[in-house]
Amino acid sequence: MTRICVYCGSSSGNALYLDAATRLGETLARSGIAVVYGGAAIGLMGRIADSALQAGGEVHGVMPRNLADREIAHTGLTALHLTSSMHERKALMAELSDGFIAMPGGLGTLEELFEMWTWSQLGLHAKPVALFNANGYFDHLLKFLDHAASEGFIKQPHRDMLIVSDDPADLVDRIKSYDMAPVDKLSGS
Repeated sequence: MTRICVYCGSSSGNALYLDAATRLGETLARSGIAVVYGGAAIGLMGRIADSALQAGGEVHGVMPRNLADREIAHTGLTALHLTSSMHERKALMAELSDGFIAMPGGLGTLEELFEMWTWSQLGLHAKPVALFNANGYFDHLLKFLDHAASEGFIKQPHRDMLIVSDDPADLVDRIKSYDMAPVDKLSGS
């Protein structure tokens, strides 16, 4: 496990989430794991990058040129990869990463989380997908996912693929030890 993609908000949310981003960035750096993320200098994105860099870690940003042209790109990263579209951005982030963590965020964060989880469900990759449930941010989403499983729309083995923790060190340990057993999408086994 050398690089983990972190999906998180370009907004900061409240101070609890900024602290969570700091703790996760530091934990990844101290674990020798580079951060791959959306490349912005603002919000939780900027905080995860800054905290990992300050702890001696590597940080690889991936951003479409049109967003970089709006001057939100982080200028102090290990590497900043510019793409021509959001589709290319997401594909490159997935290619560069050995696993995925979603932190608190908005629509983009949720979309990226569900795409990587779906790809895992379909067998397109065998990389761990995780939620950093800082301050209980994802509690309602987790209840909904359990409801969807109980109603037969998500097979339990697929629901169980999602790693969830509110502690960065526990999350990193569980990601490092992740071993995905093949689960057939149609049969659920």
